[in-house]
Amino acid sequence: MNTINYLRSFFPGRTEEEIIEDLSLLGIDKETGEDIVTPWTVQSDHETGVDYDKLIEKFGSTRIEEDLLKRFEKITGRAPHRFLRRGIFFSHRDMNTVLDLYEQGKPFYLYTGRGPSSEAMHLGHLISFMFCKWLQDVFDVPLVIQVTDDEKLLWKNLEVKEAIKLAHENSKDIIACGFNPDKTFIFSNFEHIGNNPEFYQNIILIQSKVTFNQVRGIFGFVESDAIGKIAFPATQAAPALSTTFPFIFKGEKVQCLIPCGIDQDPYFRMTRDVAPKLGLPKPALLHSIFFPALQGSRTKMSASDSTSAIFLTDSAEQIKDKVNKYAFSGGRATVEEHRKEGGDCEVDTSYQWLKFFLEDDQKLEELRKKYTSGEMLTGELKKELIDVLQALVGEHQKRRSEATDEIVNKFMVPRDLGFALNK
Repeated sequence: MNTINYLRSFFPGRTEEEIIEDLSLLGIDKETGEDIVTPWTVQSDHETGVDYDKLIEKFGSTRIEEDLLKRFEKITGRAPHRFLRRGIFFSHRDMNTVLDLYEQGKPFYLYTGRGPSSEAMHLGHLISFMFCKWLQDVFDVPLVIQVTDDEKLLWKNLEVKEAIKLAHENSKDIIACGFNPDKTFIFSNFEHIGNNPEFYQNIILIQSKVTFNQVRGIFGFVESDAIGKIAFPATQAAPALSTTFPFIFKGEKVQCLIPCGIDQDPYFRMTRDVAPKLGLPKPALLHSIFFPALQGSRTKMSASDSTSAIFLTDSAEQIKDKVNKYAFSGGRATVEEHRKEGGDCEVDTSYQWLKFFLEDDQKLEELRKKYTSGEMLTGELKKELIDVLQALVGEHQKRRSEATDEIVNKFMVPRDLGFALNK
């Protein structure tokens, strides 16, 4: 799809010249049609999705190589998570610094977030939370989770009460991932910032260090954007500074590690530029690839398109129907052709999703070999995925049913998370 035509569908009132100017701010070539990756839009013209090697080069991050994984295992005594083993978290900023701190017995903390645009989260939303849960268990560190209900008001035109309601509903799904309540603080921006002066102070300090030209260059804002959108990046940046949470860190300057989708990196490139100016450490990051839509890897899942995603509220039958009907196949046109030439796992949605959720490396490799050789048909591979997803979503739904409003409120109370500087 032509990049300009794609953007015109989002901004029908903008001229081609204005769109070309916007593309140049985002580093996108209108002629080559490079991947579009922003915090709000992900689009690729490539069959296998975003070119992550080019994205690493463009963003200036570092690919996670085998030596980093070996060091991780040596220091922690734990085998890397399947997301690391399989390149799902593929890029980083300063992860070696975090491992240095852990090796020296010095503290750090985790930070991730969720923008609540609907009551029902989908499987793609779980990736960072599943990984954070594992990191919290491995390192035994505090975790702060920002629920950006204010962002969704700005971008989705939600009412304040509705946005706060969605924040609480999504928090139940987050809690169902199994976080340690003694080490996890979840907060709604609307509800928390007004009760935490240090949070607001850091927002203003960050805003004072970033010019409009800088934020426009990073995020592609235009003159017609609401001023709230232009100011918002500082709100997402502030939790990456430990002084934002005096009730946890007692004013200490503590390193932050942020696992997130690569599309969120622009926020934290800005934060890493500002943090030293405030005498604070730059946040480290671990970047994940995008969780593909059922229809394939050209886009990520969308909460607004029920056919693109498996939602955490879907029944076992709905999961089966969606996978069978919508999951993009890497198989051939006929059974005979498939038996002869085999399927393409690089584009097959069922296999790509199994890379995320099937824990057993040996079984995953067996499925890959059988499918690429033609021994296994698309329907059989889809059946493998359906079994995995039905079990995963069913277990999640059970845990979520136990996450009452009272439990959500306990996670949202500002409190000491057992942080100790000399741990």
